[in-house]
Amino acid sequence: MNLIKTSIALAVLAAPIALTPRFAMAETAQNTLKLEDVFTLEYASGLDITHDGNTVYFVRNFMDIQNDKKRGNIWKVDKNKVMTPVTNGLHADYSPTLSPDESKLAYISTASGSAQIHIKWLDSGQTGQMTRLTGAPSNLSWSPDGKMLAFSQFVKGTPKSPVSLSGKPEGAKWADSAIFIDDLFYRADGAGYLPAGNSQIFVLSAEGGTPRQLTQGEFDHGGNISWSSDSKSIVFSANRHKDSDLELTDDNLYKIDVATGNMLALTDRLGPDNSPSISPDGKLIAYLGYDEKYSNYENTQLYVMDVNGGVSRSLTPQFDRSVGSIKWASDSKGLYMSYDDKGETYVAYQPISGQRKIVAQKVGGLAFGRPYSGGEFDVAKNGTLAFTYSTPQRPADIAIQKGDKPNILTQLNEDALAHKDIATIKPLNLKSSYDDLPIQAWVAYPPGFEQGKKQGKRYPLILEIHGGPVANYGPHFSTEIQLMAAKGYVVVYANPRGSDSYGKEFAQTIDKNYPSQDYDDLMSTVDAVIAQGAIDESNLFVTGGSGGGTLTAWIVGHTERFAAAVVAKPVINWYSFVLTSDFYPFFYKNWFGKKPWEAQDLYMKHSPISYVGNVTTPTMLLTGESDHRTPISETEQYYQALKLQGVESAMVRIPGASHGIYARPSNLMSKVGYILWWFDEHRSDAESSNNK
Repeated sequence: MNLIKTSIALAVLAAPIALTPRFAMAETAQNTLKLEDVFTLEYASGLDITHDGNTVYFVRNFMDIQNDKKRGNIWKVDKNKVMTPVTNGLHADYSPTLSPDESKLAYISTASGSAQIHIKWLDSGQTGQMTRLTGAPSNLSWSPDGKMLAFSQFVKGTPKSPVSLSGKPEGAKWADSAIFIDDLFYRADGAGYLPAGNSQIFVLSAEGGTPRQLTQGEFDHGGNISWSSDSKSIVFSANRHKDSDLELTDDNLYKIDVATGNMLALTDRLGPDNSPSISPDGKLIAYLGYDEKYSNYENTQLYVMDVNGGVSRSLTPQFDRSVGSIKWASDSKGLYMSYDDKGETYVAYQPISGQRKIVAQKVGGLAFGRPYSGGEFDVAKNGTLAFTYSTPQRPADIAIQKGDKPNILTQLNEDALAHKDIATIKPLNLKSSYDDLPIQAWVAYPPGFEQGKKQGKRYPLILEIHGGPVANYGPHFSTEIQLMAAKGYVVVYANPRGSDSYGKEFAQTIDKNYPSQDYDDLMSTVDAVIAQGAIDESNLFVTGGSGGGTLTAWIVGHTERFAAAVVAKPVINWYSFVLTSDFYPFFYKNWFGKKPWEAQDLYMKHSPISYVGNVTTPTMLLTGESDHRTPISETEQYYQALKLQGVESAMVRIPGASHGIYARPSNLMSKVGYILWWFDEHRSDAESSNNK
């Protein structure tokens, strides 16, 4: 969820926003966040800490206002908070990876016009472009001896074309050739229709030259790449089953000899085994995975096994949370792991034998657009932890920690945000009206709320719903939430049943049952905010994206209490969704257990389209035109149904945008701008009316 901003990007917003006096007046408030401020924000990611724990290399992400793109350069910051640029330029530099002796920094850069591997010699400051690849590399990994780099790259195959047309005269201008497709998995959100080919693993000399392809076959190989301690073999994950397209999560671990290409399967179970990491002493492989049971959610566990395979064991069998990412301690006696708990991200140390211990919290700040959890970390040989540090008021900075308190090394957004009045975020705990299930939420109070409350002012309320649906929000910076609050709205966001970070049972309450009682959780959340006072119950609004868009459409089909709604990139009809979405084998197996024609009643029972006859709420829909996850046909279905019902409705299409929408910073501005315009148009309070 990349963000960005600029005043010129306002030109891409449609006339209703630009020309509506009420919206324009709302923009004039001083010292609050504006749409164009998206372009002033930065965040840190992609960190790598030195062995002594004194310096962190990281990507400093920024927004290019002229080209409407997210960019990034590599910087370093030391324990004394001195920052120094390592690369520069109006392009994307990412994946900084220090060589084992820390004399060189490998990274990927688009400086040449395409993503290529570069190396910077840190003593001399010299930089060299090491590849001339036809596809973008990923998953950079140094061999322990520092002589080679391993990486993944997509290798094009030969397109299938069973029919060729003859008789074309020289110089004739015929239509483009027909595209023949017979693959089960043939398109993906963000990538579109997939070309023939597969992701393969390569090795490259640290002195440059021609990369050598290690893996072969019509399978995708990639993810985390881990070298053996003697630099002679590589462990990786891949789905090499003949039915890999039907079993999209069935990755296993493989070990390949770098010299010969001989491959050994290390795991073989139904379910994902991925993120392999060989211990520094070369004896063990740690990895993540779970047994596939075709439910909507399973906890990802941390496993270890002998470096040559064999019996594995889970280090987290009783840990009722999903492990996110892992890093070995330098002594090979344990691993550092990240996980989400009640909307927040933590890093813990898990010994091979013994109890885990939390070593860092307030990890996050990478989602940027909405307050999703998640972050990155790295560990020095001396145990110093580096991580992306986030608060509700700031996107990700860099922090290090060895002991009880973090040392926050950067303040990337003080120039953009220190002078702004930012919404205050406070937690809210409640119980669902359905069954008293504990629900956690957070409320964003607009600048001046407490003073306004004392004066008797009543505020409009926005309920903002996360996607997933198995995901979670938390006390993290969110550009969208902050922009809504800056316009005078109280904004509440919650983790209803089905959210993760609350344990397996909580997440599985919506298994084959979504949407359902999560509706009650969300209505109870709104009621809990109203009970605190100062909310104008005639000006309640609701919005959400993806799974949150689905729930928004469900809500307006079950209640008339909201003055307006914005349904973003939703599923409207589960029957049509499963047959048009990119990951359709997963969705039908894990979310319904049966194909649509085998369980029509179940599919339609949980489809918002089934309840469109109840809708009276003015509803706007918003979706990227290139969305392959929740295709825009779902949006069009609902829009046309609403029109047939005579419901006040509108549709916003974001050209070129995929499911995430934020590939271009201005798209974030458009999304929030349209949501606020629609809500402002349907406010009935005196302040809003005076601005008409």
